[in-house]
Amino acid sequence: MGVASQDAIKQFQTLIDEIDGSLNITFQNMHQGYPKETLIRFLKARDWNVAKAHKMLVDCLNWRTQNEIDNMLAKPIVPTDLYRSVRSSQLIGLSGFSKEGLPVFAMGVGQSTFDKASVHYYVQSHIQINEYRDRVVLPYATKKYGRHIGTCIKVLDMTGLKLSALSQIKLMTVISTIDDLNYPEKTDTYYIANAPYIFSSCWKIVKPLLQERTRRKVQVLQGCGRDELLKIMDYSSLPHFCTREGSGSSRRSSSGTVDCYSLDHEFHQELYSYIKQQALSFQPISLLKQGSFHVEVPKQNAEGTEIAQTIECELNKLGEQNGLTHSLDGLKINGV
Repeated sequence: MGVASQDAIKQFQTLIDEIDGSLNITFQNMHQGYPKETLIRFLKARDWNVAKAHKMLVDCLNWRTQNEIDNMLAKPIVPTDLYRSVRSSQLIGLSGFSKEGLPVFAMGVGQSTFDKASVHYYVQSHIQINEYRDRVVLPYATKKYGRHIGTCIKVLDMTGLKLSALSQIKLMTVISTIDDLNYPEKTDTYYIANAPYIFSSCWKIVKPLLQERTRRKVQVLQGCGRDELLKIMDYSSLPHFCTREGSGSSRRSSSGTVDCYSLDHEFHQELYSYIKQQALSFQPISLLKQGSFHVEVPKQNAEGTEIAQTIECELNKLGEQNGLTHSLDGLKINGV
């Protein structure tokens, strides 16, 4: 790290030292004992521009306090059947750790339907996984591997990706906007597995729109990517859809292991138990009544808006070429 970077960190630290009250408390909850590393994340996200990084972080802290993000892990999605429905339609799980100790999150992009609950439940669930990752999983990895670990790896399974994904773009844009603005630089690498033609077509269009820093993070794997991923993780940490000989995904791997998306998987069992325990510590008599926890969606930046519009345009073109039409009108983000 050069002299200019060190100067930027010092300037940023001086500005952040001036915050107090609730913003300071939520900043402590964010950095989990690693304030310098947190500042560096926001500086990277704004190309080391101190003023822009400072605004980004302050906006993030305000978003956290206004939406009670610090208490998000004490707000379970109940009853369990509803949460199971969310898990079965928003496919994500922790499959293991890389050889360097980074958590490996698997995401079933192509088979996530987001059709079993309201938008707010999916946003709530996503933020809870982010917070659990930052407050529980990453500290565990840091202790286990004996060095600070503040990022993860994501393996995105594109199996089943179809033109019907057009109806999910708004929700996916909301989730990515929350991540970009409030959890920047938390993912080390995005690995794309089982990419069909529709993804390849959109990727060629979107890739030039991304910043170089972002482009370097995305690696499109050959088929299921098993051989490439085995270079950075053990077989036991491979997502189930990467353990097959050929491309494709299933609910069970070739070895018969239950996939990490399921609520019955160890990761989700521990996560849900943790959330219920936290809830009882706030409200010991009974768990919260059923009802989604509404989170204000941050305004998307210009780059994200352009990318979302480009993807929408390209999918519409593909739909027209194949005689198919889809509408985004059925999915409303605000006021649901």
